Formats: sequence, C-alpha cells, structure tokens
Amino acid sequence: MSTQEVANRLVELCRKGEYETCYKELYSPNAVSIEPNADFGPPRTEGMEAIRKKGEAWSAMIEEMHGSSVGDPVVAGNHFSCAMMVDWTMKGAGRQKMEEICVYKVEEGKIVSEQFFF
Repeated sequence: MSTQEVANRLVELCRKGEYETCYKELYSPNAVSIEPNADFGPPRTEGMEAIRKKGEAWSAMIEEMHGSSVGDPVVAGNHFSCAMMVDWTMKGAGRQKMEEICVYKVEEGKIVSEQFFF
C-alpha cells in the first residue's frame, strides 16, 4: 500500500471505531508509539503487543464516550497526519474534549511509528 492508501484506510477504520483492525492491517509488528503527554503508560511504547496494552489502558479510563471525529489525512512523502477529537467522560475526571494531531510514518506499506500531540 502507498502512504496515501494507508492514511485513507486508517482514517476510515478510526471513524468506525475499528482500532483493532487498524493494528492488524496497517501496523508493523515493531511499530513505535510516542505520546509524551499521556496520563497513562510510558511516553514511548515499542512493539504491537505493548501498543495494544496501551490502548486497553486508554479504553479502561473512559466512563462514557459522547462523540469523536477524525479529519482527512494530509500526506507528505512517507508521513501523514490527521486531526482527531474525542468528547468523553473520564473515570474520576469528568467530561472533557480532547483534540490532537496524529503523525504517522509508513515504510513498506505499514505504519512504523505514530506520535500524538495534544
């Protein structure tokens, strides 16, 4: 897959909430996730098993999801970015809206890194 095709597919799946399918279809087994401002997990996570566990920890923090959106991807070379927004109630923290820019790197048709800015 080209970077544009990977980007389009990721956005399509995220808009449907099919994150596990994203991991299975689009990510390299050795992918790296960088999220320095996260309230859960380490700022750098390596490997799909660890990234899945980070996703589970994130999901466990959500009391109620009120809405979400994913913007169209912007592609440059082997990188792409998109804006994401979630409106949720976090356990013990109340309702909040979070907006972020997500940046991905693609090599050989697979996502090898993701980084989140919020």
